Amino acid sequence: MTHPFASTDRSPRAARALVRALAVLVLAGGVTGCATVRGWFADDDSSPTEPNALVEFSPSVTVAPLWSARVGDGEGGLGLRQGPVVDSGRVYAAAVEGGVRALDLQTGQGVWTYPSKARLSGGPGVGEGLVVVGGLDGDVIALDAASGAEKWRAKVGNEVIAAPVIAQGRVFVRSNDGRVTAFDAATGERRWFWNRDLPSLTVRGNDAVTAGPGVLFVGNDDGTVAMLAMDDGRPLWDIPVGQPEGRTELDRMADVDGTPVLEGGTVFATSYKSRTMAIDGPSGRPLWAAEHGGAGRPAVAADRIVVAEPNGAVFGLDKQSGAALWQQPGLARRAVSGAAVVGEYAVVADFEGYVHWLRLDNGDFAARSRAGRDAVRAAPVVADGIVLVQNVDGGLTAFRVGQ
Repeated sequence: MTHPFASTDRSPRAARALVRALAVLVLAGGVTGCATVRGWFADDDSSPTEPNALVEFSPSVTVAPLWSARVGDGEGGLGLRQGPVVDSGRVYAAAVEGGVRALDLQTGQGVWTYPSKARLSGGPGVGEGLVVVGGLDGDVIALDAASGAEKWRAKVGNEVIAAPVIAQGRVFVRSNDGRVTAFDAATGERRWFWNRDLPSLTVRGNDAVTAGPGVLFVGNDDGTVAMLAMDDGRPLWDIPVGQPEGRTELDRMADVDGTPVLEGGTVFATSYKSRTMAIDGPSGRPLWAAEHGGAGRPAVAADRIVVAEPNGAVFGLDKQSGAALWQQPGLARRAVSGAAVVGEYAVVADFEGYVHWLRLDNGDFAARSRAGRDAVRAAPVVADGIVLVQNVDGGLTAFRVGQ
């Protein structure tokens, strides 16, 4: 069986083919055996294959839109999970067609625009005075963060969906063939690469690597997390988060597609196999594992982890043990994004552009907003109490939580 949100060929042509295949499935009424197909469309209580209808509730917090902007023509149905990044009071965002924009975090006013003929899909990433984006054709472009001027270009052998990461004088690019490539941040010269073999069927998409002190943490499509030495890419350990078990290739998909989160010496990672793990970073020793999780990023709060499952259920997990503290089932099959935490709330978005604010203490709905009418696949981004949401049409919206 071919999974419409899975990828066996990582070329741009394959991505376009996936979009066409999806359109055919929509017209035909979908495929009932594929969990990720169900999750991308809309459920009422009578149908197990359609997204949950949103229930009314009395908001317990006020959420106000601050500003909105158009970045360019967004990813549409390519499944890229393209989102913004914030640094030093600026928001940097890219679109497949439209280049890169820098905006003021508080007002949304444009600071600079970098127009590009490259189809930008991975990024941006920001750090050390650079903004770096990747493209569907393997382009890697480094810009000056202050002015948007191009500094250098490089190339990798496959599309770049994940945001590049800049740390300790290097730019680390994860391409969609399982390879991590390190470039010199000043010159763009390639320093090393590390490759991970891919399963025959994987979830469409991946996310950025995580930089630690002298090391990188990489979530892989085979369900593992690996730690690499930053100076030469040497693997130091790897550990399975989701076990690729099952009778079919579809059943065995276990991708760790969300960026692992490093807090102190602990790495938190979640897998499409509905499993989340806390790992001791230096040693790779598992600290706990929970049978809840998904392909999107986990969100880490003071005492709990928030994860969204492939079926749309959102869970709050105890940070010390992984025990489930609460479950919010009201977003079932609504193609829920990865989560973010702002104050006392977890934030996720869905396939109709709705942004959902859940109480961290019990998972109840606290507020609901909307960032346009197009799907949001990237996890919301939080900076200075502002929540940023980018939809697949290239729309960027900023919200602030009131009382």
